[in-house]
Parts: sequence; structure tokens; C-alpha cells
Amino acid sequence: MEATLLVELLTEELPPKALATLGQTFAEGVLEGLESARLVAPHASAKRFATPRRLAMQIAAVYDKAAETEREVQGPSLKIGLDADGKPTAALAGFAKKTGVAIAALVRRDTPKGALFVARVRAGGASLDALLAGIVEHALKRLPVPKLMRWGGGEAQFVRPAHGLVMLHGERVVPGSVLGLESGRRTRGHRFMGKGEIELARADEYETRLREDGMVIADFAARRAAIERQLDERAAGLDASLGEGNAALLDEVTALVEHPSVYVGVFDAKFLAVPQECLILTMRQNQKYFPLFDAAGKLLARFLIVSNMRVDDARHIVGGNQRVVRPRLEDARFFFDQDRRERLEARVPRLAKVVYHNKLGSQLERVERLQQLAGSIARTIGADPLLAERAAWLAKADLLTGMVGEFPELQGVMGRYYALHDGEPRAVADAIEAHYRPRFAGERLPEEPVACALALADKLDTLVGMFAVGGAPTGDKDPFALRRQALGVLRILIERRLALPLKALLGEAAAFFPAGGIGAGVADEVFVFMLDRLRGHLREAGYAADEIESVASQRPERIDLVPARLDAVKGFRGLPEAESLAAANKRIRNILKKAGERGAAADPSLLAEPAEKALFDCVARLTPQVESSIERQDYAGALKALAGVRANVDRFFDDVMVNVEDARLRDNRIALLRQLDALMNRVADLSRLAA
Repeated sequence: MEATLLVELLTEELPPKALATLGQTFAEGVLEGLESARLVAPHASAKRFATPRRLAMQIAAVYDKAAETEREVQGPSLKIGLDADGKPTAALAGFAKKTGVAIAALVRRDTPKGALFVARVRAGGASLDALLAGIVEHALKRLPVPKLMRWGGGEAQFVRPAHGLVMLHGERVVPGSVLGLESGRRTRGHRFMGKGEIELARADEYETRLREDGMVIADFAARRAAIERQLDERAAGLDASLGEGNAALLDEVTALVEHPSVYVGVFDAKFLAVPQECLILTMRQNQKYFPLFDAAGKLLARFLIVSNMRVDDARHIVGGNQRVVRPRLEDARFFFDQDRRERLEARVPRLAKVVYHNKLGSQLERVERLQQLAGSIARTIGADPLLAERAAWLAKADLLTGMVGEFPELQGVMGRYYALHDGEPRAVADAIEAHYRPRFAGERLPEEPVACALALADKLDTLVGMFAVGGAPTGDKDPFALRRQALGVLRILIERRLALPLKALLGEAAAFFPAGGIGAGVADEVFVFMLDRLRGHLREAGYAADEIESVASQRPERIDLVPARLDAVKGFRGLPEAESLAAANKRIRNILKKAGERGAAADPSLLAEPAEKALFDCVARLTPQVESSIERQDYAGALKALAGVRANVDRFFDDVMVNVEDARLRDNRIALLRQLDALMNRVADLSRLAA
């Protein structure tokens, strides 16, 4: 029989930040188990549900019993299975008995191993009743939960106490026990607004009955969409906006309510004197409210509340939330006022007591390194080194403030406000905030040169230091976010077009650590790591893998020039000469690899064949043209000029034998090819483009 299957586990309130993942993993686990047992029809569709107090899934077209299967089991060879008279041996009889197939029904089959007896064994299909409880138990054990708990007097363990189990196949309860609960057909509605218990007649009425009788929107995505729609409508009605960065909060509040309603709250406008980042974080993180903003992005003294109750008169709900948020905002104002009583520079010496890393010293020692490195970078890029050094000196002082102690996410942000309050130059204050950027994919970069110098110094110091103490990323583990730090350096160099050689920067960062603190080769190790991150960044930018490798394989130090080189390579591929030159370059590389390092420059007096003379003249003519283009960073022009060598290269390989008996001629031709190789690969390794 084919019917809709419903599985629901009723629990106490599940962890809100993990609910969406728990719902998806649970549904995938149950579906996977049913599919492996061949209990799901090919045309079946699945739907998952997750609310604060339930995980559930519904699959249309599930069989109560899987179809029978037939498989072939190989037995003894004909030589072993039959005696000299052609009669069955004991070995064949034993095989027939083991497989439950009569000897006369065994099939003879030619295989690579020779002629064998084969038994066709039929097996009955799996039963839904026999397997479902075990499949559900297994799916629950696979859920990504850090800690389990016991409840009551039983031995069952789960992330939260479980109180109900529904397993319905069509109109029939599938018997079974999960987490000590016997299956049934009763679910529960909203804790206050819906019917307490809802008895389901059929599995396919689950979502409708919960919504209409239980006042529960069981579908996580539908509930999220309903909240988002109400938020947008409320904000629009107030000529306000919700701002950015609400996705995670929206997921979290979706996991806190079963039937959402949105109400408007207000707070005293005097709190707007506190930096709005503090108020926003307080409302979003602590209270799960949605702050509102005006058209200019300035915080308003209003916020939106997502409630689990729908009432005609919401005064009690709104009033209660307004009373709750006030002390939070008072705390923020208190921290802000207290922090400003002490200058940032007065806090810096106390960083000596804050451990940065047990093998890399204190935060004060780190600040001293950042000061030297930021000043050096600033001089190179034409920024004011004194401002860069001042910003580096103050960059970590806000770690000792009350506001950052309460909200670590505000480090840098509060440092900027406090620096401005202390009368520091705006470039210094802005750099204190911006040097943490980019903190996530797509975040805007530091803009001013002083901020770029400090941001680079901070990230380079982190990369070199953590690699030195064994903190390099492994697999999916990256405890110090070094992949993000590396990408930040690469983006700043590329997008701010900073003419800084990366390997030299890494070496300089390593040099500022105490003598003996950074082992030899660490800078090179980080450089290789960052080139790999560069490859990934460029793939996301749309460049082809072989184009990227043609440039990255040359270990470029000027990262800011890599996109221009790649664009030139992309344009070169469109030339009619490109394919032939790439293939020739690959051939030249193979010849030179076998030849080793013999020969210096080609001697014109040893050129015997017209084709090699023509190639020599062509290389001599093109070299200054290509070098001039590269000096002007006109990489497209350089590659276009190189296309002119194609005819001479083709003629050379058609008419000239490189590996001749005469050692002088052979070495001279190899030297010519080495000159040609150096010229052709000034922009990129063209051999990487060969098919």
C-alpha cells in the first residue's frame, strides 16, 4: 500500500539558533533511511517542519512494504560442483542448501573466473512497521547537537526532553517506540492560542490541522516568510527600514515562535546619544528585537517585536517589552559614559597583562609589532607613518573597555568613538575601526591609506605568528580564521591597488617578532598558503582554472597586478596564434626540463639554420617591445606582441633539430629556446593554457 507518511517528535523548546539545521538534518536522515530500504516511491515528495517544540517530516507515497528483490549469488565452479560423472558434489549441495535454491534451479554462468554455478535468491521486501522506529532513532542520533540530556526516570537521551511521537502512514498508526515514547496520532497546538491536543485522522492533514486548529505554522520557511512580511509592512507603515544584517536574527526569532505577530515598541530618545551600534547590538542580540532606521540609516527610537501571541490589544505585550529593553539601554549608556572617563592611550600599558597567545606574548607586545609594521607599510604606500603608528598603538586599547567587554563584536567600533572623544585625528580613529575589516565575505574594505596600512599589518602579523606556532588551518578547521585574514590581505592589495610585494611584506612581518620567535621558512609557507587562497578568490571572480594557474604558478609577489595579467591572458586566448603558441611553449618547457641548466645566451655565430637565425632575430626584436609593455603594465600589449613570434616558432620546430650530435649546436639551440621561454612567459606561463 502506498500512502503519506508523517513522523513528528514533540519536545520542550529546542535550541533556537540550531532549529533550522536540526529540522533539515532530521528530515534528511529519515528520508535517507526509508530510501535505502526502498520504501519510498520514485514519485514521492518530502516536506520538513520545525517549530520550537517539534521536529517533523511528511513524505507522500511511502510503501508499507518494499517490493521483493532478486540477487545473484555466485557458487562453486563447474569443476568443483560436479564430479567426474557430472553429478552434483557435496559442495554444490551445500551451496544450494545455504541459498535455499534447488540444485536443479541453479544457473550455469561464464565469468572471468571461469564457469560457475549461480543461485538466483529472492528476498522479501522490508516492512515499514519493522523499520520506521529504528530509522527515526538513527536520524535523531545523527543530529548535530553538542550535549544530550536525560529526563524523568528513563534512559532516553536527547537535546531536550521529548513528550510525544506521531508516526502515521495514511490513516494508520505505525507501531514503534522512539526515546521511550510509543507512537500515536496526537499532536499539540500552540501553547496558549490553539487546541491542546489534536488527533490526526490522516497523515496528509497535519499541516492544515496545526494551522487551523492548533494556531501553529509548522513549516519553518513559511513561518519565516510570514515574519519577514509583517516586519516589512510594519516598517513601511512607519516610513522606516529594517537596515541590513537581519538574516541570522530572522532565523532565530522564527525558531522562537509558532504563530508570529509583529508589534511596535518605542524607547526614550535620550538613548540615541549612545552610539547606535551599541543600541542595535543590544536590541538584536539580547532582546531579539528589530531596530528601525530612517532613510539616512540613522537609528530611530522604535523597534519591532516578534511575539508568539496574536491579540487584539497588544498594550501588555508592548509595554512589557519596553520595560525589559530600558535597563539594557541604560547599561549601554552607562558603559559608554564610564569608558569615556579614561583615555584610550591610558589603557594601552595594561595590555601587557592581556595574553594574545601563550607562545606569542601579550597584546602590548603585539601592538608594538603592529606599530612598526603599520608605519613601514604607510611609508611605502605614501600614507602618513606617524598617523599609522598612532592608530596601531591605540588599535587594541578598546579591548579593556566595559562596552567591548560586554559586546566583543564592537571592538574597533568603540575604539573609533573613544578616539574621536579623546581628540585623536579622524584618520587615526577611522583606522582603529577599519583595521578589522573585512570581517566576513563581501564586507567593505578599509578606504583610507592609514587604515589600509594598519589593516594589512594586523592581518599579516596574525598570519605569520599563528603559522609559526602551528596554528595553520587543517581541513575544515581554522580556529584563528586565517583563511579570512589571508583573503582580507589579498582583497586590500587588489581592490585598493597597493604596489606592495606580498612575500616581502610577510618577511617584514616575521622580522618584527622577537629574535628566534619565527622559524625560517614561515614567511614562505604563508606565501604559498595565500597563493592558494588567491586561486580560490579568482575562481569566484570568474576566471578559468588554467588562466589562474598560468599566473599563480609564477608565484607573483605584486598581487595588485594579478587581475590585469589575468585579463591579458583571457584576451590572449582569443587570438588565432594563442593555441599554437601555448602548445609550442609546453614543448619548449619539456625540452628545457630534460636539458637542465646548460647554456647561457645564444651565440649568433653558432646559428646554422635559416629558421633558427630568423627566430633569434625575432626574439631580439620583440624583447625590448615586450619589456617596455610590461614596464608600463600593458600586459595585453605584451602578449599581443608575443603573438608575432608564432610563425618563427612553427618554422623552427619544422626545420631545426634541437638534439643534434654537435654539442655546441645543441647547447646553443637550447640557449635560444631558453631565451624564447623567458620572453614568452613574462606575463604568464602560457604552457598552462595548452590542451
